[in-house]
Amino acid sequence: MAGKWAEQFRVATYSISWNLLLITMGALIVAFGVKAIVVPQEFISGGVTGVGLILSYVFGVFPPGVWLLILNIPIFILGWLCVSKRFFFYSLYGMLLLSLGLDTLPWTLTIEDTLLAALTAGAIMGAGSGIALRSLGSLGGLDVISVYLSQRFNLGIGKFSFGFNLVLFSGSLFFIGLEHVLYSVFLVFVHAMVMDYFLGMFNQRKMVLVVSEKPDELAKAILTTINRGSTFLYGRGAYTGKRKKILLTVVTSLQLKRLEEIIFTIDPKAFTIEENTLNVIGQGFSRRKVY
Repeated sequence: MAGKWAEQFRVATYSISWNLLLITMGALIVAFGVKAIVVPQEFISGGVTGVGLILSYVFGVFPPGVWLLILNIPIFILGWLCVSKRFFFYSLYGMLLLSLGLDTLPWTLTIEDTLLAALTAGAIMGAGSGIALRSLGSLGGLDVISVYLSQRFNLGIGKFSFGFNLVLFSGSLFFIGLEHVLYSVFLVFVHAMVMDYFLGMFNQRKMVLVVSEKPDELAKAILTTINRGSTFLYGRGAYTGKRKKILLTVVTSLQLKRLEEIIFTIDPKAFTIEENTLNVIGQGFSRRKVY
């Protein structure tokens, strides 16, 4: 039953309704973080939204949401040409919703400690961005460029965003005070870390290598008990010169302790190596994400 539910969930993650739900949640969370904390504190949120905030602070002609729409025009041309049409339309929806939220959400969070306000805003916005990017779209702006660079050059989305924002903050010293820039750096750092965490959430798996005298029995027990397959790697002991079957399997973090019980119940002398994996693509785990 659990396996059947998990398979349905994996299919749902790429349905139109699921993608729109993630983008909607992400856009509203980011918009709340900006409108409730960033704007009252006069921080710079980073990315294209940060550029829009600077223009709004300096010129005061348009609200941040309108500037965001204007700045996204050339970026969305890149998304249309270099990523995919599906990604373009999902991201267009996310960007329009974010722009609308920036100019219409009425809430404000009163946080007297400026550093705490920066950290809170970064956490909220990072969560929203990470949720939105788990879909097949984005919230526009720097996310579009980040996804393009991630697919083309495997460059981490959070790392690129942080690098871009360092350049942005250097230029913003001419328009806002040094203290506000430094607080904004903290905000964007937390934003990048939380966003990467949400992007990796539920994807991390444990790769386990087992050297045992009972590899066939272990493989059968793992399959029947926790419904995970195994692969045999053939090696030779350096000391004994004896050929061995080395068992390789991949499990979720929740299954790891059950796997250990299986291994050491069958072979108390088994030798295991456990490694974190950032992402596992294939049957029983994540599906390949194609924008």
